[in-house]
Amino acid sequence: MVRPGRQPALVVACVFTAAAVVQQILLAVGVGGPLPGWQPLPFLLAAAPAWLLARPWATAGRRPPYVLSRIAVQLRRVPSWAPPAAVLATAAAVWAALQDQEPYLGHEEAVYADKARSWADGTPDAGWGTYRPIGLPVLGRIALGLSDTVGAVRAVALVLALFTLTVTYLVAARWTTPHRAAVAALLVLGGLGFLRRVPEFLNDIGSTGLLLIVVYLLTRAQEKPSSRALLWVPPFALAAFYLRYGVAGNLVAIAIAAVAAYGPRAWLAQRRRLAVAAAVFLAGLVPHFVYATKVAGWPLGLVFSATSHANRAYVGDGFVYYLGIFPYRLAGDLGAVVMAAGLYAAGAALRRRRSAGAEGGTARRKVFLGSTAVLVMLLLGVATDGEPRFVYLSVVLLTILGVQALADLTGRWSAQVLTAVALLAAVTVPATAMSVAHGAMPAPNAERESTIPVAERLSSDRPCLLVTGYEPEMGWYSGCDAITYAQAREAGFAAGTGVPAGTEVSFVLFRHGRLQPGAAALRELIAGRPTTTRTIRTTGSLGTATVVTLR
Repeated sequence: MVRPGRQPALVVACVFTAAAVVQQILLAVGVGGPLPGWQPLPFLLAAAPAWLLARPWATAGRRPPYVLSRIAVQLRRVPSWAPPAAVLATAAAVWAALQDQEPYLGHEEAVYADKARSWADGTPDAGWGTYRPIGLPVLGRIALGLSDTVGAVRAVALVLALFTLTVTYLVAARWTTPHRAAVAALLVLGGLGFLRRVPEFLNDIGSTGLLLIVVYLLTRAQEKPSSRALLWVPPFALAAFYLRYGVAGNLVAIAIAAVAAYGPRAWLAQRRRLAVAAAVFLAGLVPHFVYATKVAGWPLGLVFSATSHANRAYVGDGFVYYLGIFPYRLAGDLGAVVMAAGLYAAGAALRRRRSAGAEGGTARRKVFLGSTAVLVMLLLGVATDGEPRFVYLSVVLLTILGVQALADLTGRWSAQVLTAVALLAAVTVPATAMSVAHGAMPAPNAERESTIPVAERLSSDRPCLLVTGYEPEMGWYSGCDAITYAQAREAGFAAGTGVPAGTEVSFVLFRHGRLQPGAAALRELIAGRPTTTRTIRTTGSLGTATVVTLR
């Protein structure tokens, strides 16, 4: 029996857990209307402390639920390859389903797709900035060589997502067990922040997989000093950097955490391999440094230029944002509980990191993973604005730690508890997909139902330039070059210069558009040139478009 003092906590835990399960099932089957914005309520975050107070698994004579025990036994008989394969198949199914819900390229996607297509057929790379990395456009160029469609570049997103989930499983299997690794990968997939970007042509998910390999290799170098793991760090670190310059902050956080967790002496003991790895990494950065010096004035100019483009109100508002959304908005209800358990496990390991033997090595690893997760959010939160996709590495590391922590905390109930987590995670994935499809995607889709029809109407066989607040996506769908109104002003349009010769130039303004001038500022940009004006009606949220074309 449960002690009298703990019975209310057990009731609360059961009620909130049941509410969470019912909520996820309703979302998965498409019943989410009563929830604001289709966003699930954090019932499990309320249930978790109640479960800790009740501690039913510690009650003498209490056995795990029979049904969970039977399912756990059956899962042990499943071939080891089946759980990770199921996770990858689920990811592919979610990717395919969400393509219909988000059929148009978004702003960031279009930037990289425009660059890839410019290499393929010479189409202008509308929206491209020198501060952006070339890794993703290179992959996009390969895809466009097979098919010049949105689906081709979106297929790159699928490959990157499957790569990162595979790496998550393989690394977690080395740190825990194969079955727990599959649970961790499924939890990562079902997280709100992660799944939202699975269908999109972006570089954050792919770079996370590469960074996770770097983290694993560093732990391998310490736990098996005779290995050559350190020598494999530079290729993966460089690949992550050229895929996304923003990982520079992640790499700094990883380095600081590695020194703090294992100590300088542990790394100096491998000074030769460390020196070789550092030399190879710096050599791999030389092409970037040369290019950055040419276009930005100094070797780190592009990295800091990317930071300067952050949409932040003040230095550190990104970290404040991460504190506000941690952990629920990063990983969803179930993932939030697991991440919190991972953070607890890292903190507990910090107190015993000086232990000797294998246990001490495991404790140091937990400190390294936990401190990396925290430092990533801290450094990136200070350096740039906050978005869940910037800190996927933190989510993955804390999820892996959390799955192992749940197994450790629940003792003889661990198999049943992790079975319950896996079952709920399996429901959470389609539930989160429905939440994303009905809660997150309608607003940007409604906007693109204005921009894309206008862009397609303005497509031309002649050289053309669109001046708009939606330059990358309108560039992709029109085939024209595109710049912002601010860029037109900087180019000297108001002074009668800067207009490309032989190019049809159109100013596009939407009734509810952003970053567009008023009537007086528009006349200044036109600078007395003869024009024609036409109106294009749209069904999107931006309303009717007015197009002013220079004659």
